Amino acid sequence: MIAVETSCRRALEHVTALSTGPPLDPSLRVTLNFHPDRRAILRAFAADGTYLSQFVTGTSNGGLTAHPGGDRWRWEHTMFGGAYDEAPAHARPVYGGLNFRRKEVGAAPRFGSAHLRLTAAALARTTFCYPDSYLEPAAFAVAGHMSLIDLALADDRDELDDYIEAQVHGGVRLDRDVEALVLDPSYRDTDVEAAARHLPCPVEWHGGFRLAVTELRRHPDYRGQEYVDLGTELATDGYLTPRLIGEAAAGGRYAEQDLKRVWHYVARFGATT
Repeated sequence: MIAVETSCRRALEHVTALSTGPPLDPSLRVTLNFHPDRRAILRAFAADGTYLSQFVTGTSNGGLTAHPGGDRWRWEHTMFGGAYDEAPAHARPVYGGLNFRRKEVGAAPRFGSAHLRLTAAALARTTFCYPDSYLEPAAFAVAGHMSLIDLALADDRDELDDYIEAQVHGGVRLDRDVEALVLDPSYRDTDVEAAARHLPCPVEWHGGFRLAVTELRRHPDYRGQEYVDLGTELATDGYLTPRLIGEAAAGGRYAEQDLKRVWHYVARFGATT
C-alpha cells in the first residue's frame, strides 16, 4: 500500500503541473463548512481531534459517492493523477472552499452554517478547482499558482455555487490546522456551543443566518414551493434559523434531502452578513 505522505506529494505535484497564475494572497483562508448539529459531529471532532473525509465517515452534506468506483473516487482519480487509488481512506483529502470573498459565514455555506477556518500553513498542502469537482472541471490551482479567482469573479453562478473548491491533503487536525470554529449565533447557549467548547481550537461567531418567512415566500422557484411550505412549517415567530432546521433533522419526521433544500433557502436568502 502506498504511504500516506507519498500519495499527498504525488497529488500536489500533479495539480501543480496543471496550475498557472500568480501566488495566492496569503491572508486568504480555506474554510470547511458543515452543519454542527448533525451526526454528533462536534463530539466526533473532540474524540478524534481531526476532520475526516467522507471516505472515512460515510457521510456528506453533498453527494455521497465516496467509495471505490463511485463518482467521488473517479473524480479524485482524475484530479490527482491516480495518487490515491491504492491509498487508505484516511489518507484522502478533505474538502472545503477558498474564502476569496472573505465571507464571515465561510466560503461555501451551502454545506452548512458553521465552518472551520484553517491556518495559513494549510494553504501549502491544498489544491483547488473551479467549479466544484462534481462538474469535472478543467481549471486547477495551488497556492503558488492561483488563476481561479479571476475565473470565479467573471462567472455568473448562483451565489451558493460560486465557490472555489479546496482539497486539503495530509489531514486536518483541530489543534494544529484550525484557527477557529465559527458558529451561527442561533447555537448560543445550546448543546452545540457546549460541545464546541471542548475542542482544541478557539470558538467564534459570525453574523448569522435568519430568514423571514415573508422573504422565503418570495422565492418559490428557487428550490420549489414544497420547500417553501416546509420552511414555513418549521419557522418560529416568522423566522427560520440553522438551529430550527437542525432540530427538525434530529426529530426524524422529515427527509434529510427536503431539509437540505430548506437550508439552501436560508443560506441563499437569510445571511445577515
